[in-house]
Amino acid sequence: MTPEDILKTYWGYDSFRPMQKDIITDALEGKDVLGILPTGGGKSVCFQVPAMIKEGLALVVTPLIALMRDQVKNLSDRGIKAMAIHAGMNRREVDLALNNATYGDYKFLYVSPERLSTTLFKSYLEVMNINFLVVDEAHCISQWGYDFRPDYLAIARLREIVDAPVIALTATATPDVAKDIMSKLEFSQENLRQGDFTRPNLTYLVRKADDKMEQLLSVCRGVKGTGIVYLRSRKRTEEIASKLQEEGISASFYHAGLGYFTRQKRQEEWRSGKIRVMVCTNAFGMGIDKPDVRFVVHLDLPDSPESYFQEAGRAGRDGKRSYAVQIWNPTDIARLTRIFNASFPSIDYIEDIYQKVHAFLGIPYGGGEMCQAHFSLQDFCQKFSLKETQAYYAIKYIEREGHWTYVEDVDVNTRVKIIVDRTDLYDVEFSDPMMPTLLETLMRKREGIFSFPVPVDEEYFSDLLGIQVPGLRQLLYGLSVQKVIKYIPQDHSDVLFINHGRLERGNVALSPMRYDDLKAAFKRRMDAMEEYVREDDECRSQYLLRYFGQEKSSPCGQCDVCRAKAKSGE
Repeated sequence: MTPEDILKTYWGYDSFRPMQKDIITDALEGKDVLGILPTGGGKSVCFQVPAMIKEGLALVVTPLIALMRDQVKNLSDRGIKAMAIHAGMNRREVDLALNNATYGDYKFLYVSPERLSTTLFKSYLEVMNINFLVVDEAHCISQWGYDFRPDYLAIARLREIVDAPVIALTATATPDVAKDIMSKLEFSQENLRQGDFTRPNLTYLVRKADDKMEQLLSVCRGVKGTGIVYLRSRKRTEEIASKLQEEGISASFYHAGLGYFTRQKRQEEWRSGKIRVMVCTNAFGMGIDKPDVRFVVHLDLPDSPESYFQEAGRAGRDGKRSYAVQIWNPTDIARLTRIFNASFPSIDYIEDIYQKVHAFLGIPYGGGEMCQAHFSLQDFCQKFSLKETQAYYAIKYIEREGHWTYVEDVDVNTRVKIIVDRTDLYDVEFSDPMMPTLLETLMRKREGIFSFPVPVDEEYFSDLLGIQVPGLRQLLYGLSVQKVIKYIPQDHSDVLFINHGRLERGNVALSPMRYDDLKAAFKRRMDAMEEYVREDDECRSQYLLRYFGQEKSSPCGQCDVCRAKAKSGE
């Protein structure tokens, strides 16, 4: 089948978007390719189509668990076998998933980057028939990018085992970062396919205002349709959503601190239009493909043009007139300065945090290699009387140096083990007539449930039984009270992966030179964002395009700068 045949059969489209076909053609010809496409530009099709044509399994590395789940579900809905391995899964679950992916005729295996260096993963890698090595969010491999993940550096080592072309994809990369991506992934030769980032239907507006709420209400009332409002603080998302509701605007809030099902419910209510405006942190938006978002408002100033461009780009994917509005005042600049100072605590402080984290987790010197542990930043800071912001950035810097991986807000599935012998189940007097039905369903659908706690997708089993999730939880709790099952309820926490044994004080590799380079790169991005909002001469669209290396573009004629010039007769 041709790429067009695959696209039509599985996705229902007759033709590719700009640059998609070029990336697909390069991949099918066995070339390494880096595709830089704007948010909503259809990056997933660029690897899903060639993977369907070529025999074997596409290995997809991505740090976004929510995106993994969405894509696995979307592929499964199309009759394509896909699986994901991510933080929150224990070793037995990972082993089973890898076995199924290797021997079960799967076409896509999504893997979070921290899994790449594990012995278990490598043991399967040698027998997997991998047709493409896909690197999603490829900017994460560059230490000069705004979201560097050291675990991505392990991808290059996979190429020693995996003889397959690389398809690297990102929505945000400056020219320097693009070159660094291709170098780090050891491209046989540089091959960059970059789409046009111009969004003629998206109007960029910057509003300087002391009363941000008044400006936000003006946007919500003046622009019809669905919107997103971004903030940095979880608490403020709740406050702003409440204020919008008081003004008669349908709104809700979303952040990573909410439970999994609450987040899923609110996403769906927003997608369906039941909620008009979602007030959220940047935890909202990844993998959410809603084409008719009419406005995206930032009430806080992002710390880089990369994150702003990606989030603002979620508006107007259907090609209709939409608005990206940045509302700011001088306090935002002061806050960014505070974030900058907190983001780079002293090297001595960072090493002290390294030792305190190991002590908090009870890990002795030399111990802890490849350990996975639940980690509460709040409890950690309370124990050692630390400021959360500084401690957080120290932990993130230690991650940059490759000592551990810190994964925030991981959803761990409910787990169940049947602790009564199979033959003895028939003698149990159940307190609810639905209990035996639930047990039969669990035994039928979950292999090994008598041997170890197996993951239970609450929504899936609720649908099978025709009950609501709270009802399922009540049944599981009841069975645990009757000592029929071991019930481990769904959890939601941060997870820390320790990459090697605990080092002695003074032996922790924390490069001062790299520290200074990263600090300078962070400052450049922050300054570029400040320049964007203060700019009153260059078209907003042209400014952003130039930042990402697209030098040739025309004034948009729609942004506040272009409108002011037209009004003054320039």
